[in-house]
Amino acid sequence: MIDPHGRVVIVGGSIAGLTAAEELRSRGFEGELVLVEAETETPYARPPLSKAVLSGKEEPDDARLPSFDHLELEFWSGVEVTGLDTERKRLRVQGDDIRFDGLVIATGARAATLRDHGANEGDAPEVVLRTMNDAIALRNRLRESDDIVIVGGGILGMEIASTASALGLAVTVVDRIPAMLGAVGSHLSDLVMRCAAQAGVTYTIAPDGARLQNAGDRVLVHTATGTLEAGIVVSSVGCRPNVEWLMSSGLAVIPGLVVDERCRVTPDIVAAGDVVSVTGGRRQPHWSNALDQARTAASALLQGEGATPYDHRPYFWTEQFGLSLKIAGNGPPTGEPTMLDGSADDLAAILQWVEDGRPVAAAALNRRIPISRLHNLAGHH
Repeated sequence: MIDPHGRVVIVGGSIAGLTAAEELRSRGFEGELVLVEAETETPYARPPLSKAVLSGKEEPDDARLPSFDHLELEFWSGVEVTGLDTERKRLRVQGDDIRFDGLVIATGARAATLRDHGANEGDAPEVVLRTMNDAIALRNRLRESDDIVIVGGGILGMEIASTASALGLAVTVVDRIPAMLGAVGSHLSDLVMRCAAQAGVTYTIAPDGARLQNAGDRVLVHTATGTLEAGIVVSSVGCRPNVEWLMSSGLAVIPGLVVDERCRVTPDIVAAGDVVSVTGGRRQPHWSNALDQARTAASALLQGEGATPYDHRPYFWTEQFGLSLKIAGNGPPTGEPTMLDGSADDLAAILQWVEDGRPVAAAALNRRIPISRLHNLAGHH
């Protein structure tokens, strides 16, 4: 627990960082709040980047987070934190130190690349989509290009494929497994694959993965079954937590910054969002987790053991190929779902998966439904 009149520093101007600030103020924290962000951009939400912003339906300013003037915080933008001294309660920032009584770590993650995975040993250009600048740059390139290969058929990769297809590009997606299988299970994966094919997207399953090679103004994508080429190759192969600045801190940071059931690293250091690895060594980089973890983390700073533990309730949503899909549940659902309403053939349904007589997941396909109801259908209470 920290002094409610002390100083809390939040590292990361993400939705997790700002939600933690909101929660601290709402719980009566009256002290000094300092928000430190490496990007020079005004804080923004990431989900719209691969959807409305990339397609051009919305402008970058539409993705900005609401004004946080009411939080009375000191905002330091374009400032990179380079180290942490947990004993002295100091952050190292560009040759200076920042003292804190409580610390919220919300430094998020960055896009992984095929080069990170040893599959681009040359200088083949890889495009990623993680930041606002990434989204603007890719949007501009899509308007000028004829074809694109996307390596990675997860949620982000398929959203990019949907947008590129709608813009008239020839689109190929390459992955080791069918589209979004690891996130939504086989039933919804099959549906996404059908809709993508109807939109003209070619999906190539390459169990051994893909390797990039530079070919002048083109990029070659080698798989075990052949070679693809395109003017743009997007790598959508996951993300890596931004923990390098913590390597000398003595904290556990593999695979992400390890926290307890109340999102605490130490009694006066908490963390939330894509940088976090919850107990058990799992990272869950989704928007809803960032919000829930931030609220838990802020509460733990002020209440310690009296704070309510983090309740992991997985949820995400995606828009692609005419599908608006919201899904809640633990892990990818297996087996055939029950149709609670509508029909998957009509692309409008509410689905539920049940195991051993208990609901374990639920999805809304092109249906408006309160998130709370979807959680209830998934067995979250």
